Formats: sequence, C-alpha cells, structure tokens
Amino acid sequence: MGLLPPFIAILLALFSRSVFIALIAAILIGEYIIADFQPLPTFILLFERFWGLLSELWVLKTLSFAIMVGAVMALIEKSGGVAGLVHELSVQRPWVRSKRGALIPSFIAGLVIFIESSITSLVAGAIGRPFCDKYGVSRAKLAFVCDSTSAPVCSIIAVNGWGALLMGLIGGQIAAGLIAGQEAQWLISAIGYNFYAYIALIVTFITIWYNIDIGPMKYATLWEPSMEHHERDKGSAKLFLWPMVWMIGGVLIFMLITGNGNLLEGSGSTSIFYALLSTLIMTYLYYRLKNVMSNSQFVTFSLQGARSMVPIASILLLAFAIGGISSDMKVGEYLASFIGNYLPSSYLAATIFLLSAIIAFATGTSWGTFSIMLPIAVPLAVGLDAPVALAMGAVISGGVFGDHCSPISDTTIISAMASGCSVQEHTRTQLPYALISAGISLLLFIIMGFILS
Repeated sequence: MGLLPPFIAILLALFSRSVFIALIAAILIGEYIIADFQPLPTFILLFERFWGLLSELWVLKTLSFAIMVGAVMALIEKSGGVAGLVHELSVQRPWVRSKRGALIPSFIAGLVIFIESSITSLVAGAIGRPFCDKYGVSRAKLAFVCDSTSAPVCSIIAVNGWGALLMGLIGGQIAAGLIAGQEAQWLISAIGYNFYAYIALIVTFITIWYNIDIGPMKYATLWEPSMEHHERDKGSAKLFLWPMVWMIGGVLIFMLITGNGNLLEGSGSTSIFYALLSTLIMTYLYYRLKNVMSNSQFVTFSLQGARSMVPIASILLLAFAIGGISSDMKVGEYLASFIGNYLPSSYLAATIFLLSAIIAFATGTSWGTFSIMLPIAVPLAVGLDAPVALAMGAVISGGVFGDHCSPISDTTIISAMASGCSVQEHTRTQLPYALISAGISLLLFIIMGFILS
C-alpha cells in the first residue's frame, strides 16, 4: 500500500494534463491510507500536513524563492537585459548563431555553477530562453539541458550542500565502525563511481552538438520567435548580467554566512532566499540609477513576474507533501527490503543503483534517497566483501537518476519553471535521454562489480 500514493502521482502526472490533480489525488489517497481509511481523520491529517509544512521555515523560504525568482526574471526581461544579451552574443559578438549555439551557453552555465542545483537551473534557463526562442529550439530541450547539468554537476563537484549531506551520512558509517578513514576521502572515492552524473553530462553535450531529438522531444512545443523588439531596442547585456552576478554571488556569500565560514555546512534554502531578496534590492537600485524604469514600473513588473510563479510554488508545496507522506509510509525502507544478504557481490552495485533510482523516482528526492540508502548500502557492501566506494557511488548515481526523471521532484519542477516549459512536457521529453544514460551507467556498475569484487 505504501507504493500506491507515489505510483498514482507519477502515473497521473505522466498521462494527464494536470500535475495539480495528480499530486492532490496522491496526497488524498496517502492520507486516507495512513488514517486507516477513515474520512474524518484523513482531513485532520491533511490539515496537519499542510499546517506543518507552512510552519517550516525552509518550506516558506523555498516557496518565497520561487515567487521572487519570477520577479527577478520579469524585471530582467522588461528592462531590456534579455534583449541586450541576445544582441551582444548574436550580433556584436556572434557566438550564438545556430540551434547548437543556442543551448551551449546554458550547458556551460550548468557546468560552472555548482553551488546549488536550483540556482544552476535558474541561471541556465534564464540565459538560454531568448536564444532558444530565436533559433527555434524548444523550451523542453532547454529544460532538459538545465535538469541534466544541475544535479549531476552538484553531485560531482560536491563543494555544496550535497557534499555536506553525503559526508554527514558517511561519517555516521565511520562512527558506527563499519568503515574507517576520513569522510572527505570516502566521498571523493564515491564520486569517482558516480557514473550516471558523468554519462548524463556527456549525453547532454552530444545531444546539443549533434541536435539530436528522440522520442517525444521531436514533437516538443516551439515558441514563436519574438525578436523584433530586440532588433529595435537592443537594451544592455549588463542589465542581465549584474542581477545574475548578484544572485550567484549572493548564494556563495550566504552559504558561507549560514555555514559559519564553511561552504559545505551552509543552508541552501536560506542562502537562495536571501540571495534573491538582496538581488531584488540591488536590481532596484541599479535600474533606478540607470533610469531603466520608474518606481511604479518596477513594482508592476515585479508583481507580474511573481504572479506567474504562483502555480509553480503551489506544485512545490504539493510535492513536499507527497514526499512527507512517502516518508511516513516508509516507501524507501519497503523498497530497500528487497535487497537480501544472498545477493552476489558482483551485482550489488548495480542492484543498489536500480533500487536507489526507484526510491528517488517514487519519492521525488535524491537527498532523501541518499539518507535511506547509504546506511543500507555500506553494511551490505561490508557484509558481502564488496567495494564500499562503488556501492556509495551507486547510491549517488541512482538517487540523481531517479530524481532527474521524477515528475514530483523539485529539481524537475524548477528546471521546467526556469525554462518556461510545462512540467508534464519536460518529464516526457527528457525521459528517453535519462534512460540512455542510466542504461550505460547500469552496465558500468555491473562491469566494475566484476572487476573490483
């Protein structure tokens, strides 16, 4: 029964036209099961669930950041910053002149911004949208690039919250006496076996370079080019670039502040919230100094952008709720119980990869999957005399893959939001590419399992 709510959410999200309906239905069914099929306790649990979420500071900050990023993006567009960037890169310095070039800036942004997966998707999406519209590249393909670089890069260059979480989980295994050594050394070894992240980046680059559209991506919605005003009013690229610098720099600064000088221990949700708040303030001062827009225009455009993100914020809240229900129903532990002590050590890493992917797909969280699976994978590897670092790498890879594909994942939702693509279309169109990367990764885990065992 525990698998029913996430299964319904995923099924309805994939085959219906409404993520809201899918998530609401899954939440209702999940609470109904938890309440032992009693109607009144079900509604009480629903109230307590959402009251509890809205009482959590990190949830409020996350929802606020979704709203504020809409305001920032609207201001950048209305100021002429987007037009200026397009003119700079396609006319004055013609670096972007084709469909291939339209996605390269977003891919590069995804590689170099590794502090937080959400900010990676946001910046990559903001950079790529005008070029994709100009050169006839679908927003769905841009969303695929944003999603395929954000989490994979953050899980490879783990000088961020990802690294902090993983080192904490590894430290728990060291404290339990299962393994010996330093957390950082184990993490570096595990990242070396994070096959899915590496393969996903390679597949993404090949897809961009050779303009490969497979499956539903062939029929993805194309936006009508709207560049006439860009030619007439070129704007300034600085109106785009400075808010991006403040946003990225703000995340770094606030990660250091919240981590007491340690970037790894900083709070991602808090850092993004304050980074976006400070970006709005700095953007207001800069735009007024440059006389780009009046006070009333700044407020009007900000509110327009914020309103456009309300549906996304609502989806995020529902996704958090279904994640909590999955946790209460112990979906991860239930799936993990399928791994037995009699599993051949050569196939352990491949099995852990698949199970981690299923858990992440069903729950919509890679971090939650790490928290569930690392304490299971390490004792299994030790007990079966299998390579522990390979098992850790399989957990990381499986968590990133499952989260990457899940329509109820916050990274999926944010990548779609950043690209201006619907969550349903993004989920459908990127799935074939993710499955290709996963298939190659699974084969590598099997091969390495035989080599190292």
